[in-house]
Amino acid sequence: MNAIEIKGLKKSFRGMYALNGLDMTVPVGSIYGFIGENGSGKSTTEKLICGHLVKDSGTIKLFGKDYTDAGTRIRVGALIENAGCFPNSSIFMNLKMQCLNLGIENIEEEISRVLKIVRMEEHRELKFKKCSLGMKQRVGIAMALLGNPALLILDEPINGLDTDGMKIMREILVEITQDYNCTVLISSHILGELEKIATHYGIIRQGKMIQELTAKEMESRARVFVSFKVAEPEKAILILKKKYSNVREELGFVRVYDEEDVDGVVKYLIDNNIIPSEINKNKVGLEEYYIELMTNKEVK
Repeated sequence: MNAIEIKGLKKSFRGMYALNGLDMTVPVGSIYGFIGENGSGKSTTEKLICGHLVKDSGTIKLFGKDYTDAGTRIRVGALIENAGCFPNSSIFMNLKMQCLNLGIENIEEEISRVLKIVRMEEHRELKFKKCSLGMKQRVGIAMALLGNPALLILDEPINGLDTDGMKIMREILVEITQDYNCTVLISSHILGELEKIATHYGIIRQGKMIQELTAKEMESRARVFVSFKVAEPEKAILILKKKYSNVREELGFVRVYDEEDVDGVVKYLIDNNIIPSEINKNKVGLEEYYIELMTNKEVK
């Protein structure tokens, strides 16, 4: 069973389609990285799943049932845009009010549970307005986790966080899926961080899904390359192109793509009186894979 199944989803605003036939599949237990440029339809998709917007057409199923099913809706938690907390109330009081709103019993126990998950037990009496950005994001996740949802939808939860904040957020999201059997749909522009935790990816462009793949599939498709620095990169590229088919200068390095024989590349350069430095063998990461996909006008 899949946590989310979307077929042919369309949503327009003033005659312009934000989503134009979107298909999407999020497996149960996954951390699904939802990727796309601004205006591609990510937030619109998340708001439709949560019932914050009304679709034009298409189907949305959650755990095999229509997304409007009341029993299914209560299994969804979400943090979209901001936590929606009262700034002058404490973290505890904000969570308590949400518990009352959701009709949750054993309020004290439930609040302690979610605060422990987001590493905020010691800050329960802190006023929300005095929280750092990272703390506010974690409070928002705690709010979304009230009632122990089976699906958690997060819109840009790591944007603006410092290194420590992103590390804590990664740990929380992995724990949620592994220890609480929760599926996570997360959108983010920080692809390097997303790559560390996502098990699946969905890449959206202009309101349509252009590719869905697992982390393992992404890894297998990522191109390898040998990179190095030289004093005269243009000269090195001209010489390398006599032997290798794909040579480029990127980010201050000369790269020989689809080549794993580092020693062979280095020997060829030295034989042609070019001395390389900072020699590495790398793989294209998620961010570069995404950029390459976005610039490909004939995506299959």
